[in-house]
Amino acid sequence: MTMPPSSQDDAPGGPGPEEAIDRLAQVLGAALVGHDALIERLLIAVLAGGHVLIEGAPGLAKTRAVRALAAGIDAGFARIQCTPDLLPSDLTGTTILGPGGGFVFSEGPVFHNLVLVDEINRAPPKVQSALLEAMAERQVTTSGVTRPLPNPFMVVATQNPIEHEGTFPLPEAQLDRFLLHVVLDLPDAAAERGILDLMEAGGETLALAGTPICTTDLLAAREAAARVHLSDLLRDYIVRLVMASRLPPLRRDIAHPVSPRGTLAAAKARAFILRRDHALPEDVQAVAMDALSHRLVPTWTAQADGVGRRMLVERMLGAVEAL
Repeated sequence: MTMPPSSQDDAPGGPGPEEAIDRLAQVLGAALVGHDALIERLLIAVLAGGHVLIEGAPGLAKTRAVRALAAGIDAGFARIQCTPDLLPSDLTGTTILGPGGGFVFSEGPVFHNLVLVDEINRAPPKVQSALLEAMAERQVTTSGVTRPLPNPFMVVATQNPIEHEGTFPLPEAQLDRFLLHVVLDLPDAAAERGILDLMEAGGETLALAGTPICTTDLLAAREAAARVHLSDLLRDYIVRLVMASRLPPLRRDIAHPVSPRGTLAAAKARAFILRRDHALPEDVQAVAMDALSHRLVPTWTAQADGVGRRMLVERMLGAVEAL
């Protein structure tokens, strides 16, 4: 993914927020072929402080994308490979008998800045629910003690939509914790050739391209992205877009409408990535599909007619004029 040139000078004494995101995009772009949209979504989530669910068939570099993201950030990284026999304590940690005879808490992998939950739909519901408090409140409560998670903290989960045996669909409460739900398609011919060339050149081993950014730079970039201006007219557009899922004619196909929480933060982050100090309707439209589709539930009749979540978001975008 090619980043636009910065319109601001770097802050003295170190890289500016824009340069930090440039460097992170460089790492992701060197590791991934044909995934510009995924790279943008990961950068948006990093800037907005949200979590990402990546869905796609095997072999589409879902895990590789998260490993590349971890390589681009100088912070703690942990990978959780989900299986049906996984326990909640395997994520959060547990109290054990220490070397001195007393009981001490042994932190689980969730106590890292970036956590990859691989094939999350293979984990049983009790394990999935163990992530709810961590993802929503950035803390973990075990044995009656609440422990804060590191800052920044981000969960990127992957799931395979093809296999259904031994899997547990994510409940709506779990889906709502994700800022974005990215669905990957199979690559086209040009991307397929690029993947072959990358693997031929030794791309199986993830090599770092560029210098990883530190958490201080990341938090500074988040603060800068949060200052992106959102006009009243654009706020009204977001409200009208959300209301389209609650009012006729779309309401008859939607059992549970959406809320605007994802679009607000994601639109600001996208504008920052594109070097703008203000968000535009195109930012809202670009992120609406991944920010809203997993937050609504089609009715049974709509599903029987082949109308899915993402099709409903398309109808919402078509029913509401921008400004």
